[in-house]
Amino acid sequence: MARRRGSEVIRGAGQTNLVRIIGGIHRGRKLRFPPVPGLRPTPDAVRETLFNWLQPIIPGAVCLDLFAGSGALGLEAVSRGASRVVSVDRSTQVVQQIRENAALLRLEQVEVVRAEVLEWLENTPPRPFNVVFADPPYADDSLDTCCALLAQRGWLSPEASIYLEAGSDAVLSKPLKIWQQTHVKRAGRVCYSLFFNG
Repeated sequence: MARRRGSEVIRGAGQTNLVRIIGGIHRGRKLRFPPVPGLRPTPDAVRETLFNWLQPIIPGAVCLDLFAGSGALGLEAVSRGASRVVSVDRSTQVVQQIRENAALLRLEQVEVVRAEVLEWLENTPPRPFNVVFADPPYADDSLDTCCALLAQRGWLSPEASIYLEAGSDAVLSKPLKIWQQTHVKRAGRVCYSLFFNG
């Protein structure tokens, strides 16, 4: 059975889950995502708010989508003008589906990596990104460590924006000390924030 969080999750034939791109050149396109336990696409309303926040910097931006899941954030970013997106997730099903969706939309600027996010951040030679999305499973307690690796290993451009999404009861200690919080909102169980690396 499909998990539903917001209006973007649609029941299709054969238990297929669909997510809708809500803005940019691919607005309205519906894309599949696999029924992986715990996978929950960012709701439409949250994505709309997030990309309103990011509107001045997304065109031409190089983006990193960690714990990519449905791939909705990275694909939305490219639809709205990002020049490149690297999506990282540990699930083989997730990675394959994001690759298929990128190919369907002919998005050559999307790179998809199958890896454990923390191991990848720690062991891969870093390159600076303008925008980072980090949205781990709510039961996962890796967000603080993820943020520390982003800050310490050179993954962020000097004025990068970092989007964090977590359960509303999550306590994010390190990000509040490392970066400047520019926006924060709650929607049901979702607490989502935008930080500035400046």
